[in-house]
Amino acid sequence: MNETVPTAALATLTYREACRQALREALQADPRCILLGEDVGLYGGCYAVSKGLLEEFGPERVVDTPLAEAAITGIAIGAAMAGLRPILEIMTCNFSLLAMDQIVNNAATIPHMSGGQFQVPLVIRMATGGGRQLAAQHSHSLEGWYAHIPGLKILAPATVEDARHMLGAALRDPNPVLIFEHILLYATEDVPDPACTAVEIAHARIRRCGRDLTLVTYGNGLPKCLAAADELARQGLQAEVLDLRVLRPLDEAAIVESVSRTRRCVIVDEGWRSGSLAAEVAARLADAAFFELDAPIRRVCGREVPIPYPAHLETAALPQVAQIVAEASALVRRA
Repeated sequence: MNETVPTAALATLTYREACRQALREALQADPRCILLGEDVGLYGGCYAVSKGLLEEFGPERVVDTPLAEAAITGIAIGAAMAGLRPILEIMTCNFSLLAMDQIVNNAATIPHMSGGQFQVPLVIRMATGGGRQLAAQHSHSLEGWYAHIPGLKILAPATVEDARHMLGAALRDPNPVLIFEHILLYATEDVPDPACTAVEIAHARIRRCGRDLTLVTYGNGLPKCLAAADELARQGLQAEVLDLRVLRPLDEAAIVESVSRTRRCVIVDEGWRSGSLAAEVAARLADAAFFELDAPIRRVCGREVPIPYPAHLETAALPQVAQIVAEASALVRRA
């Protein structure tokens, strides 16, 4: 007789540990796989994701690099072209600006410019987002910038399950994949489905069903939107929460399908509003589902300022649950 295991009996897993398990599994499964980056070895990673991997796999597989983002990204690209499967960790996405030329002009374009003769099966992991009082130079949300670039695939795991399994799928992709892990998610916990051993990296996912409006988000916007949906439910409004997960290529069909049913949409994006990923989602809805809308599309985005250091100002600069609830409630009441 099949028995359902009580949730309390299942082990919880943090987002950080899910990332570590994914790295360990990748290194175990393929001898071509190497992990490299600043402080990934002896220090165990800036956010302790790679802790213990140097001792397990040795310095030839887990490589501490100099503080030189352009150089180490170029090395990783060359290693990928030569047949290895490198995983490059860039501490935070703002440091990736120092490697922008390598990522945009080389990793993204070499397969095209070589006529398909060379592939770049490279995975770059980086922390993103604000909320830790790291001030203006270390709190960027730049995933929308990279989602603008053809030749790259952009992932934003928001759940423990995606953090655990997206890396494996990314390593199987023949082209460069960038994974953005929000810094506030590393300590979050969940009870993973023991039957889940892989995830696909092509589609968005509905995390909560609803009928009155759709909340479209990704990354750390997901727990905020789920909390907002709980509050809206207490007001008698049923919000659907759509987790984009994959920022390039966008799952436009899933966005249009959800909004066509609920007929209202609030997009939550920690990036700045001007030229944001939220703007792209809104534009695609205007193109493909304009006549399905019963109300204007609303966006809740980061304030148009460098992220402040003081905690209360940083909070004010980033999307919060109360803002999402207010925008969603006003949108439905207006209609």
